[in-house]
Amino acid sequence: MDTQDLLKRVRKIEIKTKGLSNQIFSGEYHSAFKGRGMAFSEVREYQPGDDIRAIDWNVTARLNHPYIKVFEEERELTAMILVDVSGSENFGTKEMLKRNVITELCAVLAFSAIQNNDKIGVIFFSDKIEKFIPPKKGKSHILRIIRELLNFKPESNGTNISEALRYLSNIIKKRCIAFILSDFRDEGFEDALKIANNKHDLVALNIYDQAEKELPNVGIIPMEDPETGNWKWVDTSDKDTQTQFKAKVLKHEADRIALFRRSGVDFASIATDQNYVKPLLNLFKRRELQR
Repeated sequence: MDTQDLLKRVRKIEIKTKGLSNQIFSGEYHSAFKGRGMAFSEVREYQPGDDIRAIDWNVTARLNHPYIKVFEEERELTAMILVDVSGSENFGTKEMLKRNVITELCAVLAFSAIQNNDKIGVIFFSDKIEKFIPPKKGKSHILRIIRELLNFKPESNGTNISEALRYLSNIIKKRCIAFILSDFRDEGFEDALKIANNKHDLVALNIYDQAEKELPNVGIIPMEDPETGNWKWVDTSDKDTQTQFKAKVLKHEADRIALFRRSGVDFASIATDQNYVKPLLNLFKRRELQR
């Protein structure tokens, strides 16, 4: 992708995702992800309906009139986005590739974060850590993240979610919000998920394509695993093959949902051919109700 084309795509994504953040997500994001606590801000005169527990008795006695303490949320948080850049993320059959959906979601989350005065950083991972962008604030920082998402070429096609989560905990010392965007085509990462979620506030966004759930009837075809590079011939017209394929997909889906629940990780599933606004908003609202 040449520089001019890249800049046009960055601008297009900025306009779309910044608008969504301004109009929809920034308030929901603020409610769903709380700051460190409440800090004293000022005192003001007591007004009918105020909580009497907030009365500042020292100031009240000195001024001979009731005053209350006003507290504000200590907001400044760090948000990290863990982006799966493995080979399977280049899959897509209808509206967009998984990679495109992930790019837009990252931009929406990043704009929502900075509108709430939070820092945002990114970890690109495959079966190793591909790139780390330290958390910062500012529009220019987000535009850099979008450019990287659009133009990044991973060195490896595999997936190692455990490695990504371990790296997060090692590189970010204080508690942060951590979004992990992946199709979760990996195994054996439950322990790493639990450990990371104990240290940070972890949210999983499962990106999938509807075509991955059904095997289309197109005869005998060679199929490549995008992560291992292995090829094999598959008879897609065979009913047993179709049934086994669907059963395997449904089991994988159920296992992932059970894993997230066991680990206490909030999650949402987002399809490449659907609008991601509704599942993301539902996730934020669920979190708000739980608090």
